Amino acid sequence: MFRKVLFWVHLTTGVVTAAVVLIMSVTGVALTYQKQMTEWADRAYWPGQPTAGEHPLPVEALVARVLEDYPAASPSAVRFYSDPEAPASVSTSGGTVFVNRYTGETSGDRAESIRGFFRVMTDWHRWLADDTRSWGRALTGASNLAFLFIVFSGMYLWWPRNWSLSSLRSVTWFKGGLRGKARDFNWHNVFGFWSAIPLVLVVASGVVISYPWASNLVYVLSGSEAPAGGRRGGGARSAGGSDSSLETPPMDLSGVDGMLLQAGEVVPDWRSMNVTLPSHGMDTVTFAIDTSIGGQPQARTTLVFDRLSGQVASRGAFADQSRGQRARSWLRYVHTGEYYGFVGQTIAGIASLVGVFLVYTGFALVVRRFTAWRARRRSA
Repeated sequence: MFRKVLFWVHLTTGVVTAAVVLIMSVTGVALTYQKQMTEWADRAYWPGQPTAGEHPLPVEALVARVLEDYPAASPSAVRFYSDPEAPASVSTSGGTVFVNRYTGETSGDRAESIRGFFRVMTDWHRWLADDTRSWGRALTGASNLAFLFIVFSGMYLWWPRNWSLSSLRSVTWFKGGLRGKARDFNWHNVFGFWSAIPLVLVVASGVVISYPWASNLVYVLSGSEAPAGGRRGGGARSAGGSDSSLETPPMDLSGVDGMLLQAGEVVPDWRSMNVTLPSHGMDTVTFAIDTSIGGQPQARTTLVFDRLSGQVASRGAFADQSRGQRARSWLRYVHTGEYYGFVGQTIAGIASLVGVFLVYTGFALVVRRFTAWRARRRSA
């Protein structure tokens, strides 16, 4: 009886959430290699190797050039790359401006089309393109929670009643020559079996991202104190992002170039370095340094420089965070697979693709069951 009740709850939950889960799965596949594809598109506009004798312009000169070409811009951060061919990217109130580090030549975001595509995919994935983000966020959050139940209940329903090699093979591997309901049932079981662990990680982390109570639960289970006010911590926002609260352009950037060189010595294997530009009255400058392509909090280091002495005032790394913060960061980036780099992204993308097949086969089984029921009713 319990198995029968669980089956019908599993089926009903799947039907109710099918459309939303399908959209999140399809967009999840589209977002699999977002960082790599965006960087690949940007590389087409990189200025190339500097000529002999050219030296990088000071940070102050780069920001001044942006303000000269984009007077309405309010620069808040500058990102540098260790690759000498890469330009500096300046985050402004109007978007990103790329600056040739050697000539000062500026250009807008020329890869806007691919960024626009990923923005659309992200809007649909997170809040179903809801402009207010209220009902869309609530719907995707509830669907994430429902999908987690579907995954766990599916594991229970998949469990063979009688263990034998033939029964195990029928639910763990594809069988040829099947058609209709038998084929859909076989595919549904096989896809579910081989993707169970990645799906649990992707969906459970989605629940943590969706609900503050779930995020706080991670802190509690980790033996750490949750952030005040139910705020999500430990990776909910990239350390390399700009701070929109800096609404006025920075004026005094003296000493930042020396800090830039010193930061490179502290983290010699850096790949990108994001400098939050100080406004008037700020006594510190923050450097967010990443040794990966991004999305790997364990590869980030934050340096805070004292402007008066020009020395490092504090240094923070992933290992310095509380267990709750580390667990929250891990869940945030295991959702996209980025925590484990390209391999992790690929696994997360495959899990999203499997989600598409699970929705298709599950819905096909529901339709076939309903059609058979109608046929029996007419026959009776």
